[in-house]
Amino acid sequence: MVESFLKFFVVFFLVVEPISLVPVFASLTEGATSQYRQRMAIKSVIVATLITIGFALSGAAFLSAMGISIDSFRIFGGLLLFLVALEMVFARESGTRTSTDEQVESRRRADISVFPLAFPFMSGPGALTTILLWFGPVKVREEPWLFGALLAGALLVLLISLVMMLAAGPLMRLLGATGTNVANRLLGVILGALAVQFVVDGIRASFALS
Repeated sequence: MVESFLKFFVVFFLVVEPISLVPVFASLTEGATSQYRQRMAIKSVIVATLITIGFALSGAAFLSAMGISIDSFRIFGGLLLFLVALEMVFARESGTRTSTDEQVESRRRADISVFPLAFPFMSGPGALTTILLWFGPVKVREEPWLFGALLAGALLVLLISLVMMLAAGPLMRLLGATGTNVANRLLGVILGALAVQFVVDGIRASFALS
């Protein structure tokens, strides 16, 4: 259970990218009061937590209702996470998280907590795919401790995201844009390897069942 917690925590941390939230949050709240920044950070994490818990509880049932096996979803999920990893390595704006139009719209909104912070940054397609991949095979009634451990890992990542956003000002002065890009590139390499492993495991399991 500890091993599963650590593995999931690493993968979810790499997908959510709390470090990349620092320049985004600093840009979206530039010139705002500290009370506003604190309110947006806390509210966005609460919304992202609710979305995460909802997918953790209902993800497996959704896949079953759609007639999708967890192995097939593992292959697609691995490919999607690989695209996220490539964007991290090449320090590009993630098209799997926001589009250009969405970024422009976010700058016009007074409340940025739900969009774009909670979704799609903290609980976007990559994060929700990760939730489905890890929570899908886990049955809450049969493995409550494992489910709780994975959920604790997700909540810990969201807590780190909250801390990062609250400390965005000092962190931007310390790291700068170059520092955050370097960190994201290093994390992207690790996520790319994990994504390939998802695909390999999915293909291996599919052929074993056929």
